Amino acid sequence: MTFLSFSHRPSSRVARRLLPCLAGIVFACAVPWAHAAESATSTASTVAPTFSTEELDQMLAPIALYPDSLLAQVLMASTYPADVAEAAKWSKANPKMEGDAAVTAVQSKNWDPSVQSLAAFPQVLAMMGEKPGDVQRLGDAFLADPARVMDRVQFMRKKAQEAGNLKTTEQQKVSTQTDNGQTAIIIEPAQPEKVYVPVYQPTVVYGAWWYPAYPPYYWAPPPYYYPAYYSGGAFVAGVFWGAAVVGISNGLWGGCNWGHGDVDINVNRYNNINVNNKLNNVSGNTNWNHNAANRKGVPYRDEKTRQQHDRKSAGADNRSDYRGRDTQRDASRDKAQATMKDRGIDPAAGRDQLRNDPQTRDRVNQATRDTNRGQADRGQMDRSQDRAQAQNMERSQASRSNASSNWGGDNAFKGAGNAGQSRDSINRGSSSRQSAASYGGGSRSMSSGGARSGGGARAGGGGRRR
Repeated sequence: MTFLSFSHRPSSRVARRLLPCLAGIVFACAVPWAHAAESATSTASTVAPTFSTEELDQMLAPIALYPDSLLAQVLMASTYPADVAEAAKWSKANPKMEGDAAVTAVQSKNWDPSVQSLAAFPQVLAMMGEKPGDVQRLGDAFLADPARVMDRVQFMRKKAQEAGNLKTTEQQKVSTQTDNGQTAIIIEPAQPEKVYVPVYQPTVVYGAWWYPAYPPYYWAPPPYYYPAYYSGGAFVAGVFWGAAVVGISNGLWGGCNWGHGDVDINVNRYNNINVNNKLNNVSGNTNWNHNAANRKGVPYRDEKTRQQHDRKSAGADNRSDYRGRDTQRDASRDKAQATMKDRGIDPAAGRDQLRNDPQTRDRVNQATRDTNRGQADRGQMDRSQDRAQAQNMERSQASRSNASSNWGGDNAFKGAGNAGQSRDSINRGSSSRQSAASYGGGSRSMSSGGARSGGGARAGGGGRRR
């Protein structure tokens, strides 16, 4: 047998032919493996966004041209969709309440302060109340990636500006500023205490929509606050302006921090209006943080947001009831801990103590065995009681059957499910008929009784088939 050695020179014809083939095989195996490894690494390092860019533009279309301070309030409030729904109902029942006075009126409500402040803008709450699904999606998008949301708002503002539909008017002031190396388009009320809420058709104000498969959302204005809109009012630069909301001095305490892609809180304004939820030991501007306790049980959309906020929410301790918690196991653990305490053992002792102290470990093991033995004894006792109850029931049924036979009771289901008893009944019926034949007089009655017994046997057979 001849072996090829790669240490030899490929002088022979066979070696010269084999070496390229072997090299090709090695390369063919290595390349797919390398691509698979690269793909796995890329997949592990890339996390799919909660919403696509198309979806973000779609949901941000009706609010991207709001004044910065109002936009910030809407973004914060949308993370509490249950509160928004309640606030919309309250505002609908109190249509004349607006401005700081409305915010003061809802201070006793258990809504998040961002939602309470939206009471100043009943027309905005009315539109949000009509679109609860859109509101929740907006809040989920903002919680998942606020910087991305803010970036898309700026993209859309630039689109409207390029289309000639975003400019300074008597209702608003439009400017640009650079922060943290980024240039942002700023929208402010022309008069700080007089705020207009714009209404516009996204497919008009932004120009030709760039995602035909994802048409933009549209929040139709409520007739009560925009009567001219429904009577043929004219759009100005693609925007319709309703009546201004007046009396705003502290109700708008949020702001857009474009340079850092998040939302800020003006602490002084916040504390002036949210007297029951003041921010202590804080001054100037501070970052807004979502309060999971005010989520009111509304689930979070993505795993990252759940991990970040869900554990902090009110009622999170009860969530184990919905995750298959073994209550029997918990009860056993509690009993074991109680037994350990009675024996002078601290159940919360560290692992090192249990590992290094043989006496403590023995006492813990003995307490656990005693608890398990006690549970086993109780289980055996319960089974014994069950058997005793079953035997009593059988004896009781037998007694009723005998009583029925002795008193001539007619039960169509007598003997059902018990073939042995049915056969005994048939035999007794036959004996009765033979005895009746010898006595003459009661033969008809006894024969009739025997026939009924036979009927019982047929019922028993039917019971077996079922």
